[in-house]
Amino acid sequence: MTEKKYLTRTLTSDLLRISNNDKVLLINGPRQIGKTTFLQHIAESGRKYVTFDNKTDLQFAKTDSKGFLETFAPPVIFDEIQYAPELFPCIKMLVDSSDARGQIWMTGSQQYNMMENVTESLAGRVIIIDMLGLSLYERDGLGEKQKAFLPSGNPQAILKKRNIPETFKLIWQGAFPDVIYRDEKSRKDFYDSYVRTYIERDVSKIINVSNEVAFITFLKIAAARTGQELNIANIAKDVGISQPTVKNWLSVLRASGIIYFLQPYFKNITKRLIKSAKMYFLDTGLAAYLAGWTTSEALETGISAGAFFETFVVSEILKSYYHNGETPQLYFFRDDKKHEIDLLIYKDGMFFPIEIKKHASPTRSDISAFEIFSKLEKVSYGCEICLTPNLQPLTPNVVAHSIWDI
Repeated sequence: MTEKKYLTRTLTSDLLRISNNDKVLLINGPRQIGKTTFLQHIAESGRKYVTFDNKTDLQFAKTDSKGFLETFAPPVIFDEIQYAPELFPCIKMLVDSSDARGQIWMTGSQQYNMMENVTESLAGRVIIIDMLGLSLYERDGLGEKQKAFLPSGNPQAILKKRNIPETFKLIWQGAFPDVIYRDEKSRKDFYDSYVRTYIERDVSKIINVSNEVAFITFLKIAAARTGQELNIANIAKDVGISQPTVKNWLSVLRASGIIYFLQPYFKNITKRLIKSAKMYFLDTGLAAYLAGWTTSEALETGISAGAFFETFVVSEILKSYYHNGETPQLYFFRDDKKHEIDLLIYKDGMFFPIEIKKHASPTRSDISAFEIFSKLEKVSYGCEICLTPNLQPLTPNVVAHSIWDI
């Protein structure tokens, strides 16, 4: 295993700005994507740290919330706060009694009841920040330079360039901070442990999974469908469970930051548009592990290569927004004639269309749906993200470029 080093996260400056202006902040995201390490690394001297994975501290917080907050007085980091919702009313009283900023930093790894408790008890007092695994910029030591991505004729182009096999090695490897330093054998060990821990710690606390084998089968089948339109009936049939159970289990994956639903663009004036969401795993390494891709070479040449490349691009664009403290408005477009745009970013009254292709030879035919969509909405600059090594203009307002130019 390669020696680990801390990689600066894009969120650093934004989090410190928020902490200087607000009393409570919550970093929300999947387990083991570096939330705790990030907060501990940038915390000032004297800020306490408590994890609710520790059963003793958790019991203390649940049975004597007031005494707990007196013992662990601000400034403090509360890790995995979803396990101790009893603290929220006392946190509210505590921060209301002082004008101090940045009193409490929290992390959470599942949104089910936590978000309901946070919004009810700490409304107007907490800033919620989403965080995912390492972005390409963070991996390359350029976290402070990452911007929220929008198509343009002049992309940043400061990332280290990789060839196609190297690109799929990163897709297959995944973006958990701990996994990027591992060889192939220990990568598998990491994901074996991650899935087991995820089911034991998170899933079992959200729902009662009576058939763990069926749930693991469900995970594998869902992972194999990353980047595809969601078809609950097909998943239910393949797993051998009911459609309501599929919906429930998908909501668990979404709540714990494992998957993302990309909603379809829909306008009432036309009824010829697809209305089902597309499902993406937020970490392609976890998806590749669950789907049974044992090497990056097999993934690169396999039937799912295009879907995994698309998943990779969508997750990186999401990171560019989340890690800059922003929540993007993202959609996809498809009509009944199969005209499709993989990703639409809506910002400031305009749509920015993005086509994602796993090839190195982009052509204007790849973006034919852009013109169709422009008859429905105001369209700004667009792009095709593919495996081309060079920047290639396709029209005056659309350019093709690699994932390394986002």
